[in-house]
Amino acid sequence: MVVDYDVDFVAPDGRLTCGPAAQAIDGAVAAWIRRFLDRGGWVVAAIDLHEPDDPYHPESRLFPPHNLRGTPGRALYGETGRLWEALSPEVRAARTHWIDKTCYSAFAGTDLDVWLRRRGVTDLCLVGVCTDICVLHTAIDAYNRGYRLTVPRDAVASFHEEAHRWALDHMERVLGASIV
Repeated sequence: MVVDYDVDFVAPDGRLTCGPAAQAIDGAVAAWIRRFLDRGGWVVAAIDLHEPDDPYHPESRLFPPHNLRGTPGRALYGETGRLWEALSPEVRAARTHWIDKTCYSAFAGTDLDVWLRRRGVTDLCLVGVCTDICVLHTAIDAYNRGYRLTVPRDAVASFHEEAHRWALDHMERVLGASIV
């Protein structure tokens, strides 16, 4: 599962960029996507979606506007985005799922759990940003639904290195995630 690895969160000029740490994991994120597709697995892109000028969304009090509907900031970033765009329509239709999420967790208010269970998925591999926000909240909801978790340390990043390390440790110790 690719969590928020998009232009607004990763690009140097992104509206809420995690900066160089996020840009540095682009090759690893793309490699994990390739690995799952090559093995016949599925790939979910769970991408933040906000409405312009929504003063009632809780994030509007915490962060500048980002991932606004209809903006290029919602496109997958870099090599990861190019890989996704290069997938044939058949592969994309059969083996990928794009989720517009409006909360930190990719499970909150989406069809993700139903989509995964219909395919017999029991294990999730989480890549993307931000380790201590959307990746962590998705991991918590996945754990609470009984999924086993893997988080590759070379394919997640955040704004703050200390919070990134804490989140990896938390996912390993408290959620039983395999940090590889």
